[in-house]
Amino acid sequence: MSEVPQERPTVLVVDDEEDLRDIVRRMLERRGFATLMAGDSEQAIEVCREHPGVIDVLITDLGLPGVGGGDLAQAATGLRPEMGVVYISGLPKDIAVSKGLIAEDARLVMKPFTSEVLLEALRAILAERAPTM
Repeated sequence: MSEVPQERPTVLVVDDEEDLRDIVRRMLERRGFATLMAGDSEQAIEVCREHPGVIDVLITDLGLPGVGGGDLAQAATGLRPEMGVVYISGLPKDIAVSKGLIAEDARLVMKPFTSEVLLEALRAILAERAPTM
């Protein structure tokens, strides 16, 4: 049996702020991730439907206009149950949980964040979802 080459993890970044999407994209690509971008929930769902490969992690702003990040994550993981989710928000996690925006066990990265904090959240999600041998 031959070794299957390890592919770069693919991350779908959803934020209505184009500058933030671009910064996150460049940061992730420099660290070996493949990235997909969406400016809102509709675009993100379209990417989830149309992208031919695996999407390992969804990074979504919790405060998206229209359909919020929590609802987007629910719809997106309905289409791709293997996909992990990292929320980004200026809202503290306890408030987001108390408002019913995310579950208690959700992974939330507070804005503003450093690349290390975001990468740590991504690595944790990928490690949780890695197949055990």
